[in-house]
Amino acid sequence: MEQRIGIIGIGRMGTPIAARFVDGGLAVAVHDVRAEREQAARDCGAEWRPSACAVAADAEVLITVLPGPAEVAAAVTEEVLAALAPGATWIDMSSNAPAAAAPLRERASARGIGVLEAPIGGSPADAASGSLRLFVGGDGELLARHRALLELVADPRRIALVGGPGAGYTVKLLINLLWFGQAAATAEALLLGQRAGVDLNVLRDTLAESAAGSDFIRRDLSSLFAGDYLASYPLDRIHDQLAVVASMAAELATPHTITERVRGLHQEALERYGPVDGELLAVALLEEQAGTRLRG
Repeated sequence: MEQRIGIIGIGRMGTPIAARFVDGGLAVAVHDVRAEREQAARDCGAEWRPSACAVAADAEVLITVLPGPAEVAAAVTEEVLAALAPGATWIDMSSNAPAAAAPLRERASARGIGVLEAPIGGSPADAASGSLRLFVGGDGELLARHRALLELVADPRRIALVGGPGAGYTVKLLINLLWFGQAAATAEALLLGQRAGVDLNVLRDTLAESAAGSDFIRRDLSSLFAGDYLASYPLDRIHDQLAVVASMAAELATPHTITERVRGLHQEALERYGPVDGELLAVALLEEQAGTRLRG
């Protein structure tokens, strides 16, 4: 297993990931553009470095855990790639976009740096417990080489090689599209059922065991019924990801009427609530439009 790990991005996900690597006996150096994250890095046992280049300089594996494409492009500069030794590997765990990541991957590959994308499925708690899901795009042999490292933060059964470069980002985006779409469709159904006089708890339990059942209904509705809009991810980032999916569908000439409606609903929610945390704020907007709340 690699002994020198560099991480750029010590936020909600990057911090517990760094802690898992430290607990696994690895030397971990980190950097974040927010200098105030230094203490959190030191608290988890990682070594703070003053720049991304300093992190890359002696890293066998460089890992980026950043909010989106713009942050990845700003972090993985020519200087950072030049600091990495030929034969090193860059693993991007960010919520990136295939088109935005492609030029960075090509520049890294041209320098002899291996590249894997491994966008994350899961929460900070999952990262802390080492039970993340990873949607990996890239070379299978390179994944095999780094599997033991990734298994420190992810369930071994949930490290899925979904295809070549770009496939990991695409699969994660599609999963997000379907989850947010299911949340909105389920909320509309529940609002209608409630207005028609059906008890919400009965409706939830019936739907969960029906052909319309989903993980969202079985796992996440309880939070919504308790008034929790899942403040673990910002609304503007959600909209950005949905916009990338809609753009990909338009470019590849596939139907995207529903995709565009899901994106548009989240744009309306963003305009209403601003760039605040809340994965279910589009549902909050539907509740507001209906003049009632979904509370079990």
